[in-house]
Amino acid sequence: MSEKRAFKARAMSIGSLTILLGVALALATVGNVFGQSADQGLDQQAANQTVLPQGGAEAASAAQVSARSEVQKYGLIAAAAAFGLGAIGAGIAIGNVGSAAMGAIGEKPEIASQALIFVALAEGLVVFGFITALMILGKV
Repeated sequence: MSEKRAFKARAMSIGSLTILLGVALALATVGNVFGQSADQGLDQQAANQTVLPQGGAEAASAAQVSARSEVQKYGLIAAAAAFGLGAIGAGIAIGNVGSAAMGAIGEKPEIASQALIFVALAEGLVVFGFITALMILGKV
């Protein structure tokens, strides 16, 4: 029995380490992508504007572009986290509920429809995460 617990502990630590590395890689990638897009947006806006004798208007527009890209970056990270964590939570819930449902169906086959309802309720977590991500993206 202790071998089974040790295996579960190792599997959980490897899984959590994989998730943490994935999140760190995603944050590093998103940071680099939006750093480039902010510069491109600044170049495009500078090309579209007329040059004023004073540099105050250009500095203000550069600050607005920088602030906008910063807000957009964190908005996209929040949307990805909402959908990703919803999917991970639903996967865990479906794994637990599905295994219990299959065990119950094996003992009593007439409760199959009730068991499927519980699996569908766990699947609703993904839908809520997706809707939340869409709402966040609508605000960004």
